[in-house]
This record gives sequence, C-alpha cells and structure tokens, in this order.
Amino acid sequence: MKRISVFLLFCILMITSLFVGTHELSIAGLLAGVPEAWMVLVKIRLPRTISLVIAGSIVSLCGKVMQHLLQNKFVAAEAVGLSDSARLGILMVMLFLPNGSVLLRTAVAALFAYLGVLLFLSISRLLPKDNPMMLPLAGVMFGNIIGAVSGFLAYRYQLVQNVSSWLQGNFATITVGQYEWLYLVIPVFFLLYFVTYEITIAGLGEDVARSLGINYGFLRMFVLGLVAFASSIVLLMVGQLPFLGIVVPNMIGIFFGDHLKNNLWLTCFAGSSFLLICDLLARTVIAPYEMPVSVIAGMIGGSLFLGLLFWRQIR
Repeated sequence: MKRISVFLLFCILMITSLFVGTHELSIAGLLAGVPEAWMVLVKIRLPRTISLVIAGSIVSLCGKVMQHLLQNKFVAAEAVGLSDSARLGILMVMLFLPNGSVLLRTAVAALFAYLGVLLFLSISRLLPKDNPMMLPLAGVMFGNIIGAVSGFLAYRYQLVQNVSSWLQGNFATITVGQYEWLYLVIPVFFLLYFVTYEITIAGLGEDVARSLGINYGFLRMFVLGLVAFASSIVLLMVGQLPFLGIVVPNMIGIFFGDHLKNNLWLTCFAGSSFLLICDLLARTVIAPYEMPVSVIAGMIGGSLFLGLLFWRQIR
C-alpha cells in the first residue's frame, strides 16, 4: 500500500507541474484548443516536467547504487568528488574548445568524473574502515580540492559567471530543444536494473562477491562508469542537484528496506517526486519570479540529511 502511495504521489505531482507557472494554463483552455495554451504545454511545461522526472530519478538511483557498491549510506556523486570532477571537465572544454558540442562536453565531463571517482577510491583505501562517516567526509574534502582548482581556473580566465550560472540547478530555461540530451540516461536505468543482483552481492563485500563468482573489479568499474556518464549529463543539462542522491535512497531504505532490485523503481519515483516538490516550491515561493531549484533542494535536502544523521545516532 505504501508503494502505491509513492507512485500516486508521483503522478499527482507530475500533473500539477504541468499547470503551475507564470503563464496561465488550464484544462478548459486545452480542451477548447486555445493555441497559446497548447504551445505553453508542449514547448515549456512538458519538457520541464520530463526533465524533472528524468533528472530526479537518475540522480537518486545513482546514489542508491553507489551506496550499495561502496557499502556506505552517506555517499553519492557529490560526496565522492564525482560532480566536482565533472565540473572540472566542463571547464576544460570551455577553456580549450569553447565551441565544442554538447556531446563533446558530455564525453569530457564523464571522463573527468570517472577518473576523479577512481582516484578518490584509490585514496580511500588508506582510510580507516570502522567509521562510516570517514568516506563521505574525505569525499567532500577531495571534491573541495577539485572545486578549488576549477575555481582558480575560472577566475584566471574570467569564466566564473559563466560556470556559476550554467551549473546552478535551474529548470526555468528548459524548453523544447534544450533538454533532449537527458534521454541518453534512459539506457542507464535498464543497464543498472540488469546488474542489480550483482550490485547487491557486491554490497556484501569484495571477498563475498568474489567467492560467489562476481567479477568485483569489472563490476565496480562498469557501474561507476554508468554513474559518471549519467551524472555528467544531468550536470550539463540542469546543473547541480544537492543532497538528492543521498537523502532519497536513505528515506527509501528506512521505510521500504535496502533490497536494491525491489526498490529500484521506487527510488526513481521518490527521487522524481522530491525534485518535483522542490521545483513547484521554486516556482511559487516568490511568484511571479522563480528561484533556482538547487536552492530549495539544498534547504530541504540538507535539513533531511541532518535529520538522518540524528536518527541514526539515536537509533
């Protein structure tokens, strides 16, 4: 019953997202065939809602997968330096190939993200294993170092405003022709679904996975490659979405358990619902103006993250 409630909430939020905004849009106008109403729906609202659904679901799913694979509840793309490494890759393209295509930027960002997370995982082998908070704390520090390098280069070549405005999570500019690259992450959903059994076993530890016939090294490289690719596309298309990949998988784990395959689609629906709620608040809090959705996601997600820390401490 609770699973059905999550899906129903997702459907309600998705429909609501189509009718909330600066431009008035009503069912009556659509049924009457008003050209302006259909233009707003098809050109603006529908692309924005699709982008919210795809971005929210893939970021949450990537966080869930990384938490299983790395055996840590508090890791996600932004907590292991992956997002900061992708941002550095985007900056490299802006510096050396300013007219590069979106495909080139995606490829370079994914490559930098992949290399960054592999470097961090190599360093993390030196960390003590008894404290689960050491890995995300070290990841944040590692990401800050990469971010500092990006900031220095951005200041040095006067790209601070370009990078800041471009990578800030914001769906206000999403229209037809500006979001379709997000469809490239759809195959990632199915690829991750097909290896959920192996990821679940890998979450029991490297020794257990190898004893059960899982090629642990290849699996980790393959899954992290998919996560780097999907995270880079979301970063390029809509910007940073803080706490989404950490909070949603943990909330699903609390209410529905940690079985990855059973909760995979549930995690996607919950992630999309969370981002839809943040976007609806971003559209209405200071209407008719809009706030970046990353601001709302940071406020709500950060509060929930602190709540998760306290809950695990007193449990």
